[in-house]
Parts: sequence; structure tokens; C-alpha cells
Amino acid sequence: MLRGRSLSVTSLGGLPVWEAERLPVEELLLFEVSWEVTNKVGGICTVIQTKAKTTADEWGENYFLIGPYFEHNMKTQVEQCEPVNDAVRKAVDAMNKHGCQVHFGRWLIEGSPYVVLFDISSSAWNLDRWKGDFWEACGVGIPHHDREANDMLIFGSLTAWFLKEVTDHADGKHVIAQFHEWQAGTGLILSRARKLPIATIFTTHATLLGRYLCAANIDFYNQLDKFDIDKEAGERQIYHRYCMERASVHCAHVFTTVSEITAIEAEHMLKRKPDVVTPNGLNVKKFSAVHEFQNLHAMYKARIQDFVRGHFYGHLDFDLEKTLFLFIAGRYEFSNKGADIFLESLSRLNFLLRMHKSNVTVVVFFIMPAKTNNFNVETLKGQAVRKQLWDTVHCLKEKFGKKLYDGLLRGEIPDMNSILDRDDLTIMKRAIFSTQRQSLPPVTTHNMIDDSTDPILSTIRRIGLFNNRADRVKVILHPEFLSSTSPLLPMDYEEFVRGCHLGVFPSYYEPWGYTPAECTVMGIPSVTTNLSGFGCFVQEHVADPTAYGIYIVDRRFRSPDDSCNQLTQFLYGFCKQSRRQRIIQRNRTERLSDLLDWRYLGRYYQHARHLTLSRAFPDKFHLEPTSPPTTDGFKYPRPSSVPPSPSGSQASSPQSSDAEDGEDEDER
Repeated sequence: MLRGRSLSVTSLGGLPVWEAERLPVEELLLFEVSWEVTNKVGGICTVIQTKAKTTADEWGENYFLIGPYFEHNMKTQVEQCEPVNDAVRKAVDAMNKHGCQVHFGRWLIEGSPYVVLFDISSSAWNLDRWKGDFWEACGVGIPHHDREANDMLIFGSLTAWFLKEVTDHADGKHVIAQFHEWQAGTGLILSRARKLPIATIFTTHATLLGRYLCAANIDFYNQLDKFDIDKEAGERQIYHRYCMERASVHCAHVFTTVSEITAIEAEHMLKRKPDVVTPNGLNVKKFSAVHEFQNLHAMYKARIQDFVRGHFYGHLDFDLEKTLFLFIAGRYEFSNKGADIFLESLSRLNFLLRMHKSNVTVVVFFIMPAKTNNFNVETLKGQAVRKQLWDTVHCLKEKFGKKLYDGLLRGEIPDMNSILDRDDLTIMKRAIFSTQRQSLPPVTTHNMIDDSTDPILSTIRRIGLFNNRADRVKVILHPEFLSSTSPLLPMDYEEFVRGCHLGVFPSYYEPWGYTPAECTVMGIPSVTTNLSGFGCFVQEHVADPTAYGIYIVDRRFRSPDDSCNQLTQFLYGFCKQSRRQRIIQRNRTERLSDLLDWRYLGRYYQHARHLTLSRAFPDKFHLEPTSPPTTDGFKYPRPSSVPPSPSGSQASSPQSSDAEDGEDEDER
């Protein structure tokens, strides 16, 4: 009989301790199955990557990830090695002997977890037989034309086969398998149909049908109990996928999801209430000195300013030291990600700033990948003009400096006319002429393939934000992921985020929301909504989110117009803050990073594993039933110093702590 041992989860950053029974990990094997292991498609890869170190620290050599094999990913992300665990080694060998191609190694991320990768193509010849097995297991047929669903069936069949081989050679060790999303769910269904002795967890990060319905601009959350689920799935030709997802949910011993808002959705869409909510975390790296992340903000902001100088050449009649950089990033889902309401609020913000004759300029970046031909000529020309002007100034500076140096050595104050000769003046005049242009700065950095029908560009045309001189809000669509090798904006995403002032993510459909969470960890304020998992999580754990730089737009109980007005007021209030107030707010935002650390949030996964073992092996595990992790009413308190809102405070606060204070003279 196995028994759990007592464990006290270490307190982190003053957060409450959760007492639980420690799992006997040395007598267990833990497998996590996902299509995004070593294969980044969306946010699930981020979940698994960031959680790997915490899980590997706890489970050691008994933790394995299962995913698909892609040659490029294998070469660049995985170090091949032989399995140390006997059961896993025998399972890999047995499958390879039967013609499968199973690869094993360590994923080169933090924690270096073991990975088992299946080559889907090498086993595709089994597809028809496995379709029959799947039909017999759950009565779901998969059409031949759905390539993705067919690949998932092959992946799931290989997973179930592998888990059977492992359990056959486990030597008394018990197996826990956690399956992420419907793509991995076929493996769970087949494992349960074959009565494998494993404890199963199914985690949905977003329901299939929910994403489709929200994209159709349906009032989703107010209609949840009114949908004819089968009819809606059938009309969208995803009925078989929906059945795969729903069967996975009902076959699992424990069903989990990532947020309370998604739990409500899953209960209606998938007809089962999640047993545990497992919020997504990040690997939080603390700087030894509080001001270091502020210095990074100043450094990367300067690089964004360089890009803006080039992009707006000839129209650079605004003060870059009084310019705020806002951004939205993510998949190009115009309504789901809230780009529609964001653009409308920018139009209203532009009106407010112009009406109040504000000297603040707002430059907004849309980092949302779309189909493009290439960079557009005007954008590249702008950066070329800026670099050419910089080289010209550098040459003149060298020449000017040498003459000034020689004159001072002779004990003379040089005459400006002798330092700058006629040729120098000619060069400067030519440089000035080169920065003139008749056209407006482009609103997009690339040539869009569907320019006329693109939702963002169409809305920009409707609201008239064309980067005119009189506009206080400027818009730049960058329809490509950021990269440090880009000739246009050579910055990684993390560097870009650190250089901005505010991330804006007014999503309508966001089961969790890693983008505002990443902003929080980096000390950058953000806008989210009460329809995102992250927004709900912050509302539950923070007494006054706005004071900590997290603005939560109400998109659930307000009309779209009221939500848009609320977002506009948030943005306008942010624009009215002084530099000192923004520094204090960034310090407060970064202080919330402990709340998003996997060392704290990993306890929810611990609880799910406790629960699945007690349900799968009730006669073998006498673990004390544990209640779900709870904060027992704990919330981050409202800061003692005066809030950064200009309407409620003076320019500076005599009560602010040393940690909150920044140096006013720093250009941040």
C-alpha cells in the first residue's frame, strides 16, 4: 500500500502556504502528453516549457513529456540520449522493433525534461486500422479529408501503445498521464477503452466550439445555456473534433482547465464541470536590484524610439520623451483578441488628447502575424534615411570635435565659422532635405496580401487614424512576429515588451492570457478583461488591480460601447500620468510576479495529481483527501502610497516607499 507523506508548500513572496500530502514520486511515473511538446503552435507550448523546471525539480527522473517528432525541432531543441528508466527504455525498444520511429532525449529548456517523440509519418500506414479501433472504442468516425484530425489519431494511437508498453514493464510503479487539449485526447480515450492501469488527467486550455463561436461575433457568454451544441459543431464541420474533445473530457479521471471563466464555458460546452482549475504560470526571474528592470525599460525604449524616428521621418514633430508606446500582440483574431474595441477606443483617445491639447503622443503597435508579401518600401526607406542621417552626423561630429580639440589645446575658443566650413553647411542642408517627404508615414510595415479586406486596415480607414500630424495617436501594424534579426525592428519580443509603456489586451475570448501575464512579470502595466482567465485571476487575488498597473475592462456585464468607453478612460488616465508615477506603477506591477510563479501555481497541478490517483487506484492509495489550494481570502493589499491616478494624487507621494521611488532625472 502506498501512502503519501506530509509536505508544506514553501511560502513565496508572502503568499499563503498550502498544506498537502506529498506524493511518493519515487514510486510513480508522470507523463504529460501534448502536440506542442518541442513544437510551438500556441500558448500550450509556453505552459509546458515554463512549468517543466518546477515539475522536473519535484519528479526528477520520473517525469516525461510526450509529443510529435519534427526533424527540424529535434535537431535544434533536443539532445538525444538513451532512457535511464527501464520501463520507458523497453517501451521505446518494443515500438521501434515494430516499425515505429520513437525518439528519446532531453528537451533543451530549463529543467531539461525527458521527451518521447513519435514520428507520425512513419506510422501513417496504420491509419485505417486505427480509425476502426477508435470507432470501436468510442463510436466517433474521422473523415479522410481532415488531415489534422487524422494526424491526431495517429499520435493518440502511438501514445496509447507506448503507455501500454510502459505499464507492462513498470515493476509496480503507478503511472499518471496528463493529456493537454483535444489533439492529445485520442490517446486518453484509447487508454481508457483498453483499461490500461493509469491515472488520467485531461486539461482543456480552450474549448474548440467556444473559439469558433466567439470568432463569429456571437454574444457567447450571455448565450452559453442556449446553444444547441451538436447543431453548432455540425454547422462548422467540426462535429467529429468536438466529439473527440468531449469523449476525452468524460473518459478522464480528473478534468481540469486553466481559469474560472473557461470552467464555466467547459461545463456548458463539454457537459462536465472541471474538477480543478489550474492557472498558468511563468518562470519568474528576480533581479538582485529592484531598479534593474527599470534600466532595461529605459534601454529598450531607446531602441523603439530609434525605429519611430525612422518610421515617422519628415513628420517627427512630436517630442519622443513625451511619447508613450502601447502594443497589442497575439494571434490575428480580430474580435477574439479585442483588436476591434482597441481601435475604436484609440479613435476616442485621439479625440480626447486633441480636445485637451495634450502634449503627449501615443504610438500604438499591432504585433499580429498576417499574410504579407514583404516589407513595404516606405518603411525600409525610413530606416535607411535615419541611418544615413546618423552616419552624416557622426562624421560631422568627428570633424567638429577634432577642430575644437586643437583649438582648446592652443588656448583659443574656436570661432564657429572656422569650425563649420561651407562644405559642412552644405552637407547639413542636404541631410535636412533628405528627411522631407510628402506622403504620410505608413500605418503598416509590410505589404499586406489582402489589404482591402484586412480587418485592422479596414477599421483604420473607417476611423481615420492615418498618422496625420494633428493626430496624437499614431498606429503601426507589424504583421509579423518580432525577431532580433529583422532589418526593420531588430528586437526580440521580450525586449520589445520591456521597452513599451503599456500592453493592451481587451480580449473577448481568452481562456488564460499569457501576454498580460508576461507584461506583469516584466514590470510593464497592462490592460486585460474580466473575460480572460488572467483578468479573473487578478480580480480574485489583488484588492486593487489598477493600483498595481493591471486595468481590467468589463466586457462581460457591459455593452460593447460602455466597455469601449471604459477602455478609453483607462488609456486617457494612463496618458495623464507623470514619468514618476509611471515608474512607481511599474515597480508595483513587477511586485505581482510572485503570484504568477510556477513555484506558487504548481500546487494546483499537485492537487489534480492527488485527485486522479485516489480515483484511479482507490484501493492502493490511502492519500488523505486534500481540499483544493486556496488563498483563504488572501489578496494583495492596496498599496499604502497614493495611487498613481492623476485624479487621485499629487505628482509625487510623500508616503511612497523607497522601492517604489525612481530617480526623476532618469529618462524612463
